[in-house]
Amino acid sequence: MTRMVAHGTNLGPLELTDGCWGVGDAARPGTRWVEFRPAGLLQHEPDSEGSLTPWSRIMIGIWFTWGEHSWGTNGRGAYTLRGKVAGRGTGWMHMTLRDPHENHQLRFDRHERPYRAVDVLRLETLMRRLVDDGRPHLLGDPEWLGRAVPHLTGGKNTWITNRALRRATAEAIETAG
Repeated sequence: MTRMVAHGTNLGPLELTDGCWGVGDAARPGTRWVEFRPAGLLQHEPDSEGSLTPWSRIMIGIWFTWGEHSWGTNGRGAYTLRGKVAGRGTGWMHMTLRDPHENHQLRFDRHERPYRAVDVLRLETLMRRLVDDGRPHLLGDPEWLGRAVPHLTGGKNTWITNRALRRATAEAIETAG
């Protein structure tokens, strides 16, 4: 089941806007967001050409936190009783890079719409699985991602197990080809 918003399909902070997949609000002028490109993750910031993190540098894990500062988000943020990410403002995509080995954060401005916690978990699981499998470059293929994301959207916004997340991710990867 595909959920549509004003500019395309979405999964938590991931959204298709004008043919580009990215994390954060790319449609609003003057915002920070992260574009998924064939070469890697491109951090867009106001008054900047952006900086590229190549897929080959991403070593382990990708996870999201919420808050104004990346260093103050170890608790992963707050969630509502209805299973939504609480608050507005800034989000962070964290990862560990190689050559040189370092922790890295990419900042993005959140959309006006709330993110379902289950969608954020599904997105994290998809990204981690592709990194673990040595195939993070698939995230930079808009057509592939366009086939995988609809398979992960929708459903109940309830507590979900790691096993269910892994199963849904495996099915989405298989469906996307």
